Amino acid sequence: MAVYKKFFRDRIVLLLLSINAFCALLGTILILLRLSNGQGSYIIQYRANLGISAYTAGKAGDMLIFILFLFVVLIINTLLSVKIYGRHRSYALTILGLGDLLSLLAVIVSNALLILR
Repeated sequence: MAVYKKFFRDRIVLLLLSINAFCALLGTILILLRLSNGQGSYIIQYRANLGISAYTAGKAGDMLIFILFLFVVLIINTLLSVKIYGRHRSYALTILGLGDLLSLLAVIVSNALLILR
């Protein structure tokens, strides 16, 4: 219990958790606003080296996987950093920082794919 108290009172940890939660919510809002009622097909994959067939189309459900991914990253990073925090604070901060970067990249990629639609 003492580890949880220290973990949630650490200001840097709270900052990193807040950034991760903000990225998850921002990604959710951006994806849901751009889906436009789930009609039509969306680009879910782009590979520049394939030439004309570089785009792979999918349904709206395929884009909703990004929302699930953002929240899975948030939950797993929080759980991992809580477990590690008691032993090594710097490792816990590293895990949270990398989770923030991963969430930010997921938001950027999902937004780029939705713009290409």
